[in-house]
Amino acid sequence: MHTTPCSVTDVRGPRYDNPTLLAGPRIGHHRLRGRPGGPGRPGRGRRPTAATASPAVAAAAAAVDYDTWQRDCRAVMDQALPYLKERIGDSGPGEKQAIVLDVDNTALETDFGFSFPQPANEPVLDVAEYAQDHGVAVFFVTARPGIIHAPTEWNLEHAGYEPAGLYVRGFFDLFRNVAEYKTAQRAAIEAKGYTIVANIGNSATDLSGGHAERTFKLPDYGGQLS
Repeated sequence: MHTTPCSVTDVRGPRYDNPTLLAGPRIGHHRLRGRPGGPGRPGRGRRPTAATASPAVAAAAAAVDYDTWQRDCRAVMDQALPYLKERIGDSGPGEKQAIVLDVDNTALETDFGFSFPQPANEPVLDVAEYAQDHGVAVFFVTARPGIIHAPTEWNLEHAGYEPAGLYVRGFFDLFRNVAEYKTAQRAAIEAKGYTIVANIGNSATDLSGGHAERTFKLPDYGGQLS
């Protein structure tokens, strides 16, 4: 099943990202920039196994073939990257550009990582690295609860991202519609003077509500991935 970038207008019900793979305190800033299998960031064949996925997460991932998922993600990011290159080249004087990423099964391989730290979703990391290298701020907006802010931020940095900001849900946000919560966080980023040139996620709740020039939807296969 292949997906294409799209602007999403429909809003599904609240989606609760799975935090079960995250545990332990912040370990500091260790940004490992190597590609998979080489020095630096752990490759797919050498993932740490300190924590394992819950049976529910493992079952969801088993229903989706990893190679198919990666191929479908790459197809979407192969459209996002040329757009980003062009948009960066067209930036106006003093414009502060930003992109926004979802975390679970967007920035990280949540339902395939089966470990902590979770590996980066490589097609998305490639786009984020290009943005980072060209002065574009990379923000993360997730439905994960605030109690796991520190390990989530450390995981993102360990995977190769350079977060300009990580937005997680506070206590009262847990009772809000996820799409409304995420839209409000993008509005807050814009209020800081940023132009959000791209918003990337794998669910309608990641992308609906505006406050981004373009949206790019990764596959979730009818909700099989969180």
